Amino acid sequence: MHRLAAIVSVASSLALLSPATSAQGLRIGIQEDPDALDPATSGFFVGRVVFAALCDKLIEIGPGLEFQAQLATSWRWSDDDRVLTLVLRPGVRFHDGEPLDAAAVKINLDRYRTAPESRRKAETRAIADVEVVDPLTVRLRLSEPFAPLLSVLADRAGMMMSPKALTALGDKIGSAPVCAGPFRFVRRVAQERIELARFDRYWNAAEIKVDAITYTVVPDSSVRLLNLRAGALDMIERLAPSDMRILRADASLKLVATPALAYQALVINVGNGPRSGSPLGRDPRVREALELALDRDAINRVVFDGEFVPGNQAEASGSRFFAADRPAPSRDVARARALLRQAGHERLGLALTVINNPTDSQLAQVIQSMAAEAGFDIRIEALEAAAHLAAATRGVFDVALMPWSGRVDPDGNIAIWIQCDGFANVGKHCRPEVDAMLTRARSVNDAEQRRQIYSQIAHAYLDERPMIFLFHAKWLWAMRAAVQGFAPRADGLIRPQGISIAN
Repeated sequence: MHRLAAIVSVASSLALLSPATSAQGLRIGIQEDPDALDPATSGFFVGRVVFAALCDKLIEIGPGLEFQAQLATSWRWSDDDRVLTLVLRPGVRFHDGEPLDAAAVKINLDRYRTAPESRRKAETRAIADVEVVDPLTVRLRLSEPFAPLLSVLADRAGMMMSPKALTALGDKIGSAPVCAGPFRFVRRVAQERIELARFDRYWNAAEIKVDAITYTVVPDSSVRLLNLRAGALDMIERLAPSDMRILRADASLKLVATPALAYQALVINVGNGPRSGSPLGRDPRVREALELALDRDAINRVVFDGEFVPGNQAEASGSRFFAADRPAPSRDVARARALLRQAGHERLGLALTVINNPTDSQLAQVIQSMAAEAGFDIRIEALEAAAHLAAATRGVFDVALMPWSGRVDPDGNIAIWIQCDGFANVGKHCRPEVDAMLTRARSVNDAEQRRQIYSQIAHAYLDERPMIFLFHAKWLWAMRAAVQGFAPRADGLIRPQGISIAN
């Protein structure tokens, strides 16, 4: 009864959409409320979903995960791979009417590199200087070769914001972002919705077919689907695999799916505050026991209807960077119990922190049940997404279930979690020898050399287990049949270019 009441309540509230959503508007149901809409500080995947309509990047990711022109029309490397020269698109305007030029790019990149609030420092560290060559040419001089740089500029560090707005708002820019994307910011109601309106001076205006976008926060995947079916939403992201059968039976809706770069992992607190002193944080044998208690294939079947890809590494098994000689171990409860006893524990209690959505909660319960058979007594702590991230950042956790949306370059899939100063390294894993391998992998462009180094890195984290990877996902979107032109990509973003709503 309580769940039904909640569904009816949410459905009713969604039916009363704001005036900003019209017949030409696109209504998207999202799983969480993003953190600040500032690319320098943003850390939530769902923020990148909103940024796809709000903030164009210097470089775009194409359907085949290739790099494409966006705000930069071309780029070239110097012979020694230490200088990247970008040519900017002429005539681009920020939402406040200011021109996007090389000086604006320099201001943005320097902010990402140096601002106290920036979470982009690690990924832009190799940029030693940003030089304005002429109004439409900018030159990035590197302290050393840095192979992931194009991938970095195709992500948050490539998103450009108006220097005028940055001067006016400083580190509060996320409250009223001013970018150069197809839609401009209108307003935000925390934990409820974000409203954007079409920017008439957008450089690629012909590709924008709707007048507005409203992102409505609906944490429960079943409730998102209910409101889509009721007509209160046009599109929803992260459909639960268990709801795919319902969707396929409804002729008024359609499903779009694609393999994802995304994965989910258990992050262990091995060095972040007092709780890292637990047996799990101190002893790799205990972490190995926890991994051996888990059956990844069964998790995939029970929680995800067999749709996801079980795995034990930051790269999926089909990637050239997957360490094929270290596949995921099979479940071995006897071995897990023996390791726990070797570490001096007959049974061990710990807290598993998760985001309080139904899918993660079910996943946590399956993990809890499996681990109990091996001697772990797991207490589940379910938190709202922002509170979950805040607790992990402060070290208020034993083990946390953490999602990652994935990146094109392998550096972006592992360094953030295990590099000493990685922006997502909430467990505070820090090994200078691992950092040295990561640095070496970034310094070479030869694919085979990089593959060998990332294999060594995989061996290091698989031995120590600061993280226990569980699976790589599929991106699942559901939408009304009237929604046309959506082009799925493996990064999971909803790009508004080409999307229309049939009358």
